[in-house]
Amino acid sequence: MTASTSTPASSGSGEPSLPAVMRAASHSRFGGPEVIEIADVDRPEPGAGQVLVAVEAASLNPYDWHFVRGLPYIVRSQAGIRTPKRPIVGADMAGTIVSVGPGVTEFAVGDRVFGGGVGTCAEFALAKPANIAAIPADVTFAAAAGIPMAGCTALQAVRDTAQVTAGDRVLVNGASGGVGLMVVQIARSLGAEVTAVCSGRNTDLVRSVGADAVIDYTTEDFLDTPVRYDAVIDTVMTRSPRAVTTIMTDGGRYALVGALHMGDWIGPIAMWLRPMFASLGRSQRLRVTMATEPRSDLEILASMMDRGELRTVVDSTFPLDETSAALAHLEDGHARGKVIVQVGRR
Repeated sequence: MTASTSTPASSGSGEPSLPAVMRAASHSRFGGPEVIEIADVDRPEPGAGQVLVAVEAASLNPYDWHFVRGLPYIVRSQAGIRTPKRPIVGADMAGTIVSVGPGVTEFAVGDRVFGGGVGTCAEFALAKPANIAAIPADVTFAAAAGIPMAGCTALQAVRDTAQVTAGDRVLVNGASGGVGLMVVQIARSLGAEVTAVCSGRNTDLVRSVGADAVIDYTTEDFLDTPVRYDAVIDTVMTRSPRAVTTIMTDGGRYALVGALHMGDWIGPIAMWLRPMFASLGRSQRLRVTMATEPRSDLEILASMMDRGELRTVVDSTFPLDETSAALAHLEDGHARGKVIVQVGRR
């Protein structure tokens, strides 16, 4: 098989000629990272309203290991009841468009793009123009690949759910993870005063992306702080939303974007309900951020990268052949920033 990471030859139609098969990180059954194998599979063809991207880099998110494990079980309504409906791992990517389907006018072959795709831990992946954006000239594929899901989640949590404005005091619980580090940067770009909650080993890291103060959860309970926060953005839910209201101002806003432990059955639903019940009878507003990846928000994030206001902190990079190890590392819960799968050679 001709490796698709080489520069494809032209077919004479304006699009490069492409191999019929591609390498992909795939799983035929639900389970831990060990079920992932590198397989030769048919290269997808873009349909109407789709583009085909030669993937240079992909990034992994908790979303991915939920779909690989099929847990919590409610995930299987989308992932497949008995066997995976989406066998190729990955939903975030960056690369170069090599083919466009009928009706696509927003992008062209040769455009460098990042965003959400289908089965992105592969040499090629399909995407919709509504879920991708152009990569700024000076941004690498790896850096761009780390942005889509984590960046959109952070942006929507800060801007929409927590409604952060200049001068707000903001606390970020789980500040050293992929989403948390972007929350810190986005909140700072809006003029907020940011306190990061993380372990002591990550203090310098969160300060390097703009945190004004740091609480080391290994030595201090952040609920003991005398400060009252206008907004709390929680990526791990190590304390209940009701408990967190004690450090919030009257009218404060709480945005929950993730939890370390959700259970094996209806985990996400239970997570969504806790802030809702905690806000009953209170002046504070507690909500869950249900993030999407629209091109409009990806373009905002691209502009922030271009201006130097947002950067991807890369915890580690794995080759495509080691996607299983990459997912195991992410699932371990101690990644500082994003875990990147390097698919191409750039």
